[in-house]
Amino acid sequence: MTQNLQINRQIVLASRPTGAPTDENFNLLQSDIPTPQSGELLLRTVYLSLDPYMRGRMSDAKSYAEPVGINEVMVGGSVCRVEQSNHADYQKGDWVVAFGGWQDYSISNGEGLIKLDNNIANPSYALGVLGMPGLTAYMGLLDIGQPKPGETVVVAAATGAVGSLVGQIAKIKGCKVVGIAGGKEKCDYAVNTLGFDACLDHYHEDLAEQLTKACTDGIDVYFENVGGKVFDAVLPLLNSSARVPLCGLISQYNATELPEGPDRMFALMGALLVKRIKMQGFIVFDDYGHRYDEFSRAMFQWLTEGKIKYKEHKVDGLENAVTSFIGLLEGKNFGKLVVQVGPDNLA
Repeated sequence: MTQNLQINRQIVLASRPTGAPTDENFNLLQSDIPTPQSGELLLRTVYLSLDPYMRGRMSDAKSYAEPVGINEVMVGGSVCRVEQSNHADYQKGDWVVAFGGWQDYSISNGEGLIKLDNNIANPSYALGVLGMPGLTAYMGLLDIGQPKPGETVVVAAATGAVGSLVGQIAKIKGCKVVGIAGGKEKCDYAVNTLGFDACLDHYHEDLAEQLTKACTDGIDVYFENVGGKVFDAVLPLLNSSARVPLCGLISQYNATELPEGPDRMFALMGALLVKRIKMQGFIVFDDYGHRYDEFSRAMFQWLTEGKIKYKEHKVDGLENAVTSFIGLLEGKNFGKLVVQVGPDNLA
């Protein structure tokens, strides 16, 4: 572990990317460790979550959240140890989930913190299966997708932090599940470990034909987190009254212009109308934060019972966050991407 406990390393946004982010869009700075004031906490980052939404926060385009400012610390969820506490509800050594960003230390006044059991076996799971990705999968599929036993559910990025859970929850609910992932290793994992009925490699030129063969009864629920050519293959197969929870469009995050080819909007609008398809976007904590306890109880039980399998892609060292994030947007991660920033024991 390369964390220096005497300084605060911070990765800040140096410039806004055009297209795919590069190393030049980030700076690694060093500063003094901040001092908590009355009612505040000093948090030491142990685990940092890297997620696709962060690409959107690097842009100054209007969105559901304010962009990261130039020379400001990159945003991100984190699991932290309380290093100092001037807050009555927290003690030194407590585990908390925070939004501390890409840095070793952060200050909190307690707002928005989630306290974890100090004997938790896998604290980093609070950034994945028991955190934002898990809540996204659970609420998006069950509240918007509303899968019914015997229906066909298709999910892209099938071995990612969200997609892997969507497919497994759909299986728990009695559905046929077809995943789409990048490469044979990921597809084999989706079928052999996660229990999907099939998984198709999106690198294959005949993806649309393979999807048609795999979904002989059409598609009732498509959990959308990719867009692009995957959605092009899915759209003609959507059944009447199909549901499409929309949580991300990772294939488009680095785009600087519209894709080549005919305007697809008319085909999409026509399908939505004629087939009475429900497509709904959602921002998970804005829309479903009040149901976190419901999700947490259900997911923890499924994990305990072995009904949910979970894979982390863990990277060591804050200095490797930029390379790992760039790779995430290219689909190079296998499982939930987490950076271990510092040691998990008390300093």
